[in-house]
Amino acid sequence: MTEMSNKDDTLTNEIDAQDQMVRGSAWMTAGSIFSRILGAIYIIPWGIWFGSFFLQGNALYGKGYNIYSFFLIAAIAGIPSAIAKQVAHYNTLNEYGVGFRLYKHGLVLAGATGVICMLVLYFGAPLFDGGDPHVVPVLHSLAWAVLIIPVMSLSRGFFQGYQDMAPSAISQFVEQLARVLYMLITAFLIMRVWHGSWITAVSQSTFAACVGAIFGLITLGVYYLRRRSMYRDLVANSNNQIVVPAKQLYQEILQQALPFIVLGAGITIFQLIDQFTFFKFMPSTGITNKVMLNDLFALFSVNANKLIMITVSLSSALAITAVPLLSEAFTRNDKKDISGQITNAVLLFEFVMLPSALGMAAIAHPLNILFYGVAHKGLAAAVLAFSSFMSIMLGLFSVTSAIMQGVSQNKRAVRYFLIGTAVKLLLQWPCIHFMGVFGPLVATMIGFIVANYFIMHWLNGEFGVDYAGIAKKTNGILSFSLIMCLIAYVLVKVVSWLIGHFMVVDSRVGSTVVIIFAVGIAGMFYVYMVLKTRLADTVLGARTERLRQVLKIK
Repeated sequence: MTEMSNKDDTLTNEIDAQDQMVRGSAWMTAGSIFSRILGAIYIIPWGIWFGSFFLQGNALYGKGYNIYSFFLIAAIAGIPSAIAKQVAHYNTLNEYGVGFRLYKHGLVLAGATGVICMLVLYFGAPLFDGGDPHVVPVLHSLAWAVLIIPVMSLSRGFFQGYQDMAPSAISQFVEQLARVLYMLITAFLIMRVWHGSWITAVSQSTFAACVGAIFGLITLGVYYLRRRSMYRDLVANSNNQIVVPAKQLYQEILQQALPFIVLGAGITIFQLIDQFTFFKFMPSTGITNKVMLNDLFALFSVNANKLIMITVSLSSALAITAVPLLSEAFTRNDKKDISGQITNAVLLFEFVMLPSALGMAAIAHPLNILFYGVAHKGLAAAVLAFSSFMSIMLGLFSVTSAIMQGVSQNKRAVRYFLIGTAVKLLLQWPCIHFMGVFGPLVATMIGFIVANYFIMHWLNGEFGVDYAGIAKKTNGILSFSLIMCLIAYVLVKVVSWLIGHFMVVDSRVGSTVVIIFAVGIAGMFYVYMVLKTRLADTVLGARTERLRQVLKIK
């Protein structure tokens, strides 16, 4: 009887962990996806108001943001994820008081790193302009955000340590909404009302990051005040048997946080490699015109990247959810639970990422015209389609590196990422020389394939990843995703031909009509098939039964 009871408890814990991951992922995915969609949709009016300066302005925006992203990750220093991991660790031990002290000391560290990185970015801007003086005022405007965002991100990490994902998701959406509104208002006033400089307009658009951060921080403050009494009760009823000196708390934070800098900046580091090598290597292809080079850089590093990061953000949301859950299992030394959660994380990633990436590739042509207009439309669509396939490897790295962090293998994960980075650097010149604008994307994809291989190989050796179970469900997900992709591609062609009789297809209105039909019908096919075959049940749990009832699927 005791053995049966233990098995029942184990099964219950596994179901609870999966349900907790799905619920947390749902919040983080919702916040991330809505924020990314807002961050992509704004480009339509923003581009219209910039007019002929659009690609130049977008290239400048991208150059500034790539450098800013690296400084921001350095300022955050991985502290939020480290805090989430350590808070979850102490909460599992019923030592909520220690977790609270971690948060307070983390605030001091986040404030200090924010100030240091802000000063370096602001006063060192001329050193990072890459030979383009227009980048300097953009970096000056972005420096102010570096001052605020570390504290905001740290607070999100604190909530995530309690498996409370709603504050993070909602604050993320509020932050993005405020940022986009400020961008659009200032762009319209500067470019259309005052007829000012496009460089000034870009600088104000990047300063919007600071405005958004202020609103995001206020949102988190409201949530904290609402939950303050609950936190006090948890601290009061803690075991209070562990006494951790302040010095040790700082050491724990930094030991956990520093590897997060490299891993969190993984995609950004690859983008910076592109930014500082593309303009030097491309002349070997025969293209030397600066305006043309800026346009090409905008196509793959800014335009396509902005759209594929919508899908990559889905996997990032899953990655953030996995860290505290894996930390709890690792604290209990429950290898079976760790293996199960790795399987759940990978399957949940595939379930969302594969149809999203393949679907985006199928509608690349109308999607590119909707967001960026008809400039270089053929090449731009091809770049977006290839970037969509590449995004699967970027998203997978977000998940696998988070899993490594959750099981306290930060240094090993950094080592594997550095191997992938070395591969990227070695391939960068030959890829650009022979493949032009597609070269950086090919080098990036191969680099992340290498990093992901080493991580998954180690996880399998240590915890015994259920590859057989993953492969069986992956076959189903991939099959339905490929059929969905084919349906979407055919619908793009058919609908474009039909509406071409009475409207311009290669326009934002025509592209919107094509996308609605293609995405709507192909998307419904994927949802119907994963529900009908019960494939969704193995990934999302029993809650899919209610969805089947609503959709009348037997």
